[in-house]
Amino acid sequence: MAAFDAKNINEQTNWQNLTEGLQIHEAATSKMFQTGEWRTNTPVMNWEKCKQCLLCVPYCPDSCIPVKDGKRVGFDYDHCKGCGICVKACPFGAISMKEGK
Repeated sequence: MAAFDAKNINEQTNWQNLTEGLQIHEAATSKMFQTGEWRTNTPVMNWEKCKQCLLCVPYCPDSCIPVKDGKRVGFDYDHCKGCGICVKACPFGAISMKEGK
């Protein structure tokens, strides 16, 4: 079975080339989908409380806390599902969750 490629799916795609339920049968393809659309809660950063310890980064199951030049920056809301694990991981209370997107 051919691998599903979201970039190439369009109105010209034959139904025979789609996987059942549009399931993904290969690893590392979640970046192709904006899974953040599923989110019902959104992480919010309080930069005054953030100590740049980066403890939240490895806890994010979706790698939605980018680091640039050794410092964390915002959130990748296109892929963040709003699980709240980052809130629990932050020892300084710099991350909170708000309802909605």
